[in-house]
Amino acid sequence: MPLVAIPDASRFLTGSFMAMAIALAALLVIGVHVAGRRLGEPPATRRRWTILTAIGALAWLGATWAVAETGHLSRLDLRPPPFAALPVAIVVLASLMAFTRFGTRLVDGLPLAALIGVQAFRFPLELLMHHAYREGVMPYQMSFSGWNFDILTGLTALPVAWAIHRGRGGRRLALAWNALGALLLLNIVTIAIVSMPIVGLFSPDLLNTWVMFPPFVWLPTVMVLMALTGHLLVARALRRSRLNVG
Repeated sequence: MPLVAIPDASRFLTGSFMAMAIALAALLVIGVHVAGRRLGEPPATRRRWTILTAIGALAWLGATWAVAETGHLSRLDLRPPPFAALPVAIVVLASLMAFTRFGTRLVDGLPLAALIGVQAFRFPLELLMHHAYREGVMPYQMSFSGWNFDILTGLTALPVAWAIHRGRGGRRLALAWNALGALLLLNIVTIAIVSMPIVGLFSPDLLNTWVMFPPFVWLPTVMVLMALTGHLLVARALRRSRLNVG
């Protein structure tokens, strides 16, 4: 049984989180397909990569939802608490997505501008998170009214991507933007962790428990995962000195 309160969120908030997570999963599948086409892969190879990615994305969405649905993630009486495994799983999965053959296809097959531009999803995400705070579902410090400034990453992603696409700013602009976005992501993830009940740094009344339940478990397991993977892919592309802006 859950040991913390299940969030009483509006249909708009829950529906919007579900829609965004599913849209990001679909965008990943589309990106894999487009990368294969740009790489000139045979149709059968491209189709296999696309199907396997779709299956993996659906499995991850389903598995994280199912675990959260059981209330197991809210078992704070266990040591270590089950939720503590999520940050580790996210870092491991993001690294695998970025530094294996899967990531190589995306880095080689997609323009750098596309890898940067996709991070624009963090702007509407921050609006949704602020809405969650206004509904009393999410603690204040995790919104842009508090200590979360990741909205800047979302706001700048498309302008920076456009500049890179047009051949302006080049490597320095991409490096600066990626570093800033990664730091802002680290900032909100740190705030989220120290706001968990086992730490409760801000206040006993400002606890981060909403992400223990569906669909909000998809905030760390999908949104943060996609953001971290994106930064790793951009860093990999820049390190390999392949500033593909086509």
